[in-house]
Order: sequence, then C-alpha cells, then structure tokens
Amino acid sequence: MDITIVIPAFNEEESLKILVDEIQTVLSSNYNYEIILIDDGSSDETWNVMSSLCLGQSCKAIRFKNNTGKSAALDVGFVHASGKVVITMDADLQDDPNEIPELYDMIINQRYHLVSGWKKRRLDPLSKTVPTKLYNWATRLMSGIKLHDFNCGLKAYDLAVVKDIRLSAEMHRYIPLLVKYAGYHNIGEKVVNHRKRSYGFTKYGGWNRFSNGLLDLISISFLHKFGRAPMHLFGLLGLLCFFIGFVIAGYLTYAKYILLEFNMTDRPLFYLSMLCMILGSQLFLTGFLGELIVRNRPIDHTAKINEKLGF
Repeated sequence: MDITIVIPAFNEEESLKILVDEIQTVLSSNYNYEIILIDDGSSDETWNVMSSLCLGQSCKAIRFKNNTGKSAALDVGFVHASGKVVITMDADLQDDPNEIPELYDMIINQRYHLVSGWKKRRLDPLSKTVPTKLYNWATRLMSGIKLHDFNCGLKAYDLAVVKDIRLSAEMHRYIPLLVKYAGYHNIGEKVVNHRKRSYGFTKYGGWNRFSNGLLDLISISFLHKFGRAPMHLFGLLGLLCFFIGFVIAGYLTYAKYILLEFNMTDRPLFYLSMLCMILGSQLFLTGFLGELIVRNRPIDHTAKINEKLGF
C-alpha cells in the first residue's frame, strides 16, 4: 500500500462524495491507496454517505456513536492505516487532493518524517485567521519548530511516525510537537492550495479551542520534560519553597531570641514562613510519589523487544 488517506468528518454529508471522487481521480492511475473515513458522531446523513462510498476495497468507514473530537478520529485512523505514507485531510473540501503526490514524494524521496501543509493564502474570515496566527506564533516560540501552520489539516507522515504517537483531547493541533518528542526530527513544510468552504460551516472550531489548545500545549511540554522525572520539577520547587520559609523562620528566631525585638508569632512573616515550609514539603513529597509511580509501573517487555527488533 503506497498511501493511506485519513479523513475525519463531522456533519459533512454534502462534501464527502466530491472529496472522495477528487482523491480517486488524482491517485487511481499511479498509486495503490486506501481511504479511511471516520464519522465523528455526525447527526446528519454523513454515515450513510460514507457507507455508500466504501463499498469498494479502497475505502473503509469507521463510525463513532458520539462526537469525540478530531484527535480521537485521527488516532483511530492512524491505528488502521497501512500505507507507506499517511495523508490526513479535512472533509470540508478546503484541502486540495492535487497536493497529495508532492507530499508523497517529500516523504518517500526526500525522507521527511512529517510534512505539514502551509495555507499561505488562507481563504477564511478574520475571526479565524487572526487567532490562528497568534496560536502559530506561540507554538513556534514554545516548541522551537519552525512551521508557519501547525494546525493545517493537510499533512503527510511516514507510517512509522503515526504508529508511534497517540492523540487525545485537542492534541491534533500539536502533532508536530508529538512527532518531535517521539524522536522524529525531520519535519518539513509545503505551501498548499487552500480553497473556500463549499458547504456548511466549520465543525471543529470555536473560541474555546484556543484556551483548550493552550492547556494541551502546556500538558505536552510538561510531559515531555518531566513525565519520566517528576522530581526534577516538584522536588526543585519544593526545596526552593521550603528554603524560603526556613530563611524567614531563621530571621524571626534571631530577631526574637537575640535582638529581643518582638514576639515572632505576632508577625505576618511567621505565618508566611510556615506556609512556605508546609507547601515546600508537600511539593517535594508529590515529586517523590511521582518518581515511585513512574519507576514502579509495569513494563511491557514484549513491546520493547519488538521495538528493538523492528516489529
């Protein structure tokens, strides 16, 4: 199998057949391919359209009973993918299937692990483009990955990459980070044609996605840096906090018994020092318990052996 196309869809009954026909026109003569359609709990006729489209061998349809989000849909698509190159596309016809051959070439011949589309000329309203620019700027700053468009739905992956990452919550927006943290550093970008939406309105949107996305970015960065060594964060903060409280308590003790200036419990600093030492102890113990959990969790030795053998 040369190419697997993964397309999550939520209430996209009007556009699916047109998109699948376009993909087949582009790929049918030169590539061995499969299309995986995921119905993310649609309330319209999306599933019926998918079912009719997937009567042939080159198309598969997967249905979620409830709307679980784009990340979950992509994750299931990645699990079922078998092509040497995996392409993800949105179902709204804004991603152009004519870009697929060049994306395939960049993965196979130029040896990229991930190629992300860049909608340089974006045909979306300002209410969507302005927040997206801010989001991309913040993600570039925190991740160190020089991409212009992290959230473009049109991406190409080496098959090994999609088998090594797992998506949840809103983490599809940070796939390049997950790929980098999984050890795949050859990440590229391609300017792609962006088309106007032909039917309906955006389904995977809303202003809350930006606040959720920020929290997911923090989660990904935290897990990458401290997921295997939580003591490095909680232990350091705990020691620092305890030290500050200890210094304040030492000063109050000196002032009371040496300088005989005041009763130390009459000063607000006394309660601040107690708070710092208690909080510092709790943070340190949190890091210690985190280390115990990480170091004593069961290890799937079979998976590790298979990974080393290349299975």
